[in-house]
Amino acid sequence: MQYSIKNIFGYLVIGICLLSFSASGKQNVLTKIRLQDKIKGGWAGQTIGVVYGAPVEFKYQGSLITDYQNIPWREGYVKYWFDKKPGLFDDIYTDLNFVDVFEKFGLNVSMDTIAHHWAGTAYHLAHANQASRYNILNGIMPPKSGNWKNNPHADDIDFQIESDFIGMMTPGMVNSATEVANRVGHIMNSGDGWYGGVFISAMYSLAFVSDDVSEIVEQAVQTIPADTKFHDCIADVIKWHKQYPDDWQATWFELEKKWNNDVGCPKGVFLSFNIDAKINSAYDAIGLLYGKGDFTKSLDITARCGQDADSNPASVGGILGVMLGYSGIPLFWLKPLKEIEPLNFEGTTVSLNNAYDLSFKHALAMIKLAGGTVDSDKVMIPFAAPVPVAYEQNFEKTFPIFRDRFDRSFTDELSYDFFGNGYVFYGNLVKNSKIDKDYIDRVSKRVGSEVFGLAEPNDTYVAELEVYIDGKPNELVKMPMKNTSRRLEPAWKYQLSEGKHNVRLKWLNPNSKYEIRINDIIIYSENQPQSNLPQ
Repeated sequence: MQYSIKNIFGYLVIGICLLSFSASGKQNVLTKIRLQDKIKGGWAGQTIGVVYGAPVEFKYQGSLITDYQNIPWREGYVKYWFDKKPGLFDDIYTDLNFVDVFEKFGLNVSMDTIAHHWAGTAYHLAHANQASRYNILNGIMPPKSGNWKNNPHADDIDFQIESDFIGMMTPGMVNSATEVANRVGHIMNSGDGWYGGVFISAMYSLAFVSDDVSEIVEQAVQTIPADTKFHDCIADVIKWHKQYPDDWQATWFELEKKWNNDVGCPKGVFLSFNIDAKINSAYDAIGLLYGKGDFTKSLDITARCGQDADSNPASVGGILGVMLGYSGIPLFWLKPLKEIEPLNFEGTTVSLNNAYDLSFKHALAMIKLAGGTVDSDKVMIPFAAPVPVAYEQNFEKTFPIFRDRFDRSFTDELSYDFFGNGYVFYGNLVKNSKIDKDYIDRVSKRVGSEVFGLAEPNDTYVAELEVYIDGKPNELVKMPMKNTSRRLEPAWKYQLSEGKHNVRLKWLNPNSKYEIRINDIIIYSENQPQSNLPQ
């Protein structure tokens, strides 16, 4: 029997949990036991992180959370949130949706098949996720479903928070991770929103073969083209970490000054709310770099950066969970998690225990698919340096210049004049408040005052709107009342010719039980905004 150099190296490291070769090596080696422990750690750490940040999620927008503010953790805490607010775990169950797809249709499942499965989910979605589900249900397939011209939320955090499973099925194979990210992430995002998921999944993948968080962050950002805003944002965090190695708050302040400017998400433009993927990924980088591999410290710093303060610790907890392994997560964090490990998440038939097994199964298959070796007790993972993915940049020559707090409803038609090259109407179809005040009160108490929360789960009414731009028909819009089918914004258009325009919305099938509420209108221009104050 002949042995290659690859096989000789493999047998020399039997029994060793992890071996990372230098540039002259061609593989990384893990025992199967250690691989499974790391995958369990990734899922466990992600779930712990999302629960830890639950009380402060979007409570601190553009402000950090000081040590004065206690963030609780105690026995029974995970089960408490699991029962009280199952929707909190969207980071987990959207991940699990994709795990289920790869299990049902195979590792080479097409983007279209993933998209159709995604569109058929029954749980609540928001932002880029819901916008993509609406697009797919109405025949706009990926990558168009996630493209910014069809999805105002394309730069939002959505793919970033559901990309964790990719890194766990591609251990140490960062370029395999980015290939899967291309098939999944373009369903709901593009540009920076897609890059957020590429970056997170790459860090997960690298955490299988590195114990150095600085190396993980710096290698992962190499998957992002160097001339993009996303790359520049993360590169700034790396630079500021070196400049302020012991002061994460100093880096946070530098980040806020330069990068806290959401231009896409209609809920966040010119407001304190920021769900943009760049800045939230940057918070993850801060937590990892300043936490220095300490699970508790890293989780806490990430949550205290604010904004999406449950999803960001979820990513950091998952990445460190992979690096440390399930066995390396402190019992303080693990003990409350164990209560829910056998329980299925909302809208799924999958539990954490199932996820541990499925991701291990998929990881072994992906290793083989990439040319690695799976033996009875170990895996040999082919080494490859990170390769940048394709260049994408959303909202080019599309700068927000004005947010009109419009705040009115219409039941027939609406006309609006503006000067610029684009617009977004932020609002939705709702029950007519004059007719059904009890309904509005009831739903408001349940989900808060946000308009998108007023959609009903089983209402079959679908409003139809004709959108006219400068007197010409531009688009026929369907606005379902049903929650899972709803359209987040009634109308938008980017990259018109710069100048004066009129938008008219005509309701083709009005129903007195409903009204279309327009909260805000955001105006864009090809020119960057300038102060209108006297100089």
